[in-house]
Amino acid sequence: MKFYKRLLLFIVINFSALAIGTWLMNDGPRTAWYINLNQAPWSPPGWVFGVAWSSIMLLFSVYMAFLLQVYTSKKVMLLFSTQFVLNVFWNYLFFNQHLIFLGLLNIIFLTVLMFYFLVTFKRTLKNKSFYVLPYCLWLVLATSLNLYIALFN
Repeated sequence: MKFYKRLLLFIVINFSALAIGTWLMNDGPRTAWYINLNQAPWSPPGWVFGVAWSSIMLLFSVYMAFLLQVYTSKKVMLLFSTQFVLNVFWNYLFFNQHLIFLGLLNIIFLTVLMFYFLVTFKRTLKNKSFYVLPYCLWLVLATSLNLYIALFN
């Protein structure tokens, strides 16, 4: 039962991060500023972002519930909290403030952190560690999109 309580808690927290990030975007993807940027040719359609982030946050919630079953520590909670802040703050930096290079640094740190989760706790979680893999892969794509905008605008 503890697993399901943790899972529900992480679903609420992670989807709150999505909601806060969306609010901090200030209509970012629909603004003239963003629409007029030179975007990467491999940029997915806008609807893909919502589906991807919703799926990723659900899977990351499962991952965190499993992780806390076997490894409860201040370190894990600090890493999770850092992930939360970096994830939410990117929206504000990039879309709201148009700070493309700071957004890029932010998303690079977030990507490194998520790969740290994957690698560091793989031995502990074994195959359950793959629940965080979509997050890592999506961040590689998102970082490439941010990098393209930083280089070609």
